[in-house]
Amino acid sequence: MPIGSEAGAGLAPDPVPEYAAWRKGVAGVLAKARRVDIAELPTEPEHLLDETTYDGLTIAPLYTRRDELPEQPLPGTFPFVRGGDATRDPQRGWFVGAFAGSADAASTNRAVLTGLENGVSAVSLGVGDHGVPVTQIATALSGVLFELAPLSLVAGAEVSAAAEQVFEVLDGYQLEDRTQIRVGLGAAPLTDAFAGHADLDVEQAVALARRAIARPEAVRAITVDGTAFHNAGAADAQELGASIAAGLAYLRALTGAGVDIADAFGQLEFRYAATDDQFATIVKFRAARRLWARVAQVCGAPAFGAAPQHAVTSSAMMTQRDPWVNLLRTTLAAFGAGVGGADSVTVQPFDSALPAGELGVSQSFSERMARNIQLLLLEESHLGHVQDPGAGSWYVESLTDELAAKAWEFMQEIESAGGYPAALDTGLIAARVAETATARAADIAHRKTAVTGVNEFPNLAEAPLSEQAREQASLVRYGAAFEALRNRSDAYLAVNGERPKALIVALGPVAEHNARTIFTANVLASGGIESVNPGPLAVDGIAAAAAGSGARIAVLCGADKRYGEEAGAAVEALRGAGIETVLLAGPEKAVEHYSGTQRPDGFLSLRIDAVAVLSQLLEKVGA
Repeated sequence: MPIGSEAGAGLAPDPVPEYAAWRKGVAGVLAKARRVDIAELPTEPEHLLDETTYDGLTIAPLYTRRDELPEQPLPGTFPFVRGGDATRDPQRGWFVGAFAGSADAASTNRAVLTGLENGVSAVSLGVGDHGVPVTQIATALSGVLFELAPLSLVAGAEVSAAAEQVFEVLDGYQLEDRTQIRVGLGAAPLTDAFAGHADLDVEQAVALARRAIARPEAVRAITVDGTAFHNAGAADAQELGASIAAGLAYLRALTGAGVDIADAFGQLEFRYAATDDQFATIVKFRAARRLWARVAQVCGAPAFGAAPQHAVTSSAMMTQRDPWVNLLRTTLAAFGAGVGGADSVTVQPFDSALPAGELGVSQSFSERMARNIQLLLLEESHLGHVQDPGAGSWYVESLTDELAAKAWEFMQEIESAGGYPAALDTGLIAARVAETATARAADIAHRKTAVTGVNEFPNLAEAPLSEQAREQASLVRYGAAFEALRNRSDAYLAVNGERPKALIVALGPVAEHNARTIFTANVLASGGIESVNPGPLAVDGIAAAAAGSGARIAVLCGADKRYGEEAGAAVEALRGAGIETVLLAGPEKAVEHYSGTQRPDGFLSLRIDAVAVLSQLLEKVGA
């Protein structure tokens, strides 16, 4: 059917009559941009604008009534896509979580109470190697009103001992309706095994779950921690699929030990990462509920498929460079998690990728900023007043469906390999996650994916990081490769008193070279290389500019036509002035007729592997 034509005879009318006109407009723009005739484009040219996620999902440029799906049941109703709680307090919204935990139980208690007095409504307490000594948990929790603030533990291998202390505290707490007290013990042997963290074994977790079931409070012993997969580089469907597979393994262990299926479901809760891709985050939490509801349905307990979800803003997306941008990242992440229906949300402080005090701001300031991000969303933007505000959005509903299907597919792959423990032992899960991490790293290295402040809009004027920050062990943080280049630049600065430099040789008037000049300065700065730009240069002025720059690298910037006329002479002039490496901003074809001493040493184009190129440049100047 020709582009823009109406539906053929005998076909049902298009539910969006304007779609054909839009498609025709898209074709016109694409033809002009690609410098081709419209007839050379595909029948459905809009698909040239599709994007593909790391899970293989297709994101269309436009969603319309053509993509409409049946309306999901109301919140609190199977399959819980719209939320697991039909009566959530709209004035509260989700629980505002915060982490507390230091070796000093008294200071931890002050931090907990200060947070609760200033907007925190759920406490995550670090215990043992993660914070408070086990024997001082009672001190750390003194004054907490447990019926108002859910408590969760981060205790690793010491979770059983920590649980014993918490149970003692609760036994002395006076409250008639003890089901109002919600506690998550945080045992996570299966996901901690993936991350390489110490924890209980599954048998011990089952024993702890039995104790939790016997309690009068609402205690869940086991956390399925999807952030373990996310922080290793997993895509969303991989994080969800692996988490559901781990949840299945826990169910098998619990029911195999004689625990009733309803009680077994009541012992699990889930933790997922929220990122600055707001729609992907919204969809992740909706799809996760659908997946677990399906598991409950298959197990014959559909009413128990609404496990609590805890969102934690992604550690992998956080940057050490220009860390103030992390405030924007975590705001988007918290927005996505809240709109997506997470039961509680914890925003990590914007400087969490750095050692304490690195930026010269107090810990209380960082924690207050993290807390206030959520309070602004809840109390000024009123996001909690509506459950599942994304419902009915053609884009949100379609992507929820597709993500759930892709995650289920990954879960089935794990099950086919013998289940989660077997897939963990054989390295199947790690291999799949590593493939995604490698693909994402390549996209970031080629600057196809932007990390603001790192590979886009870097700030070379910010203070160098301390040695402790440079050596700090990290997760698979997205910007780590570029930040490693910046670390090399900092080391060079410390020794030489200045950063590595590159001379920008702008050929022709500003209109010709401006775009490539800006692009070049941005790319160089992302590797810690300072640009020296004396302005437009004629060929006979290049030698003097090079001599005065102190640079050993130069980059020609101009229009392709001018390259054809002047680049050869400019390269020779730069070499004659002692420049060791001459690059050209643009495609190689622009100077393919040059050879020998007139040919540049390399090219800076839009999709270069910037990490590799910048690393080589730093090596050449001794960084």
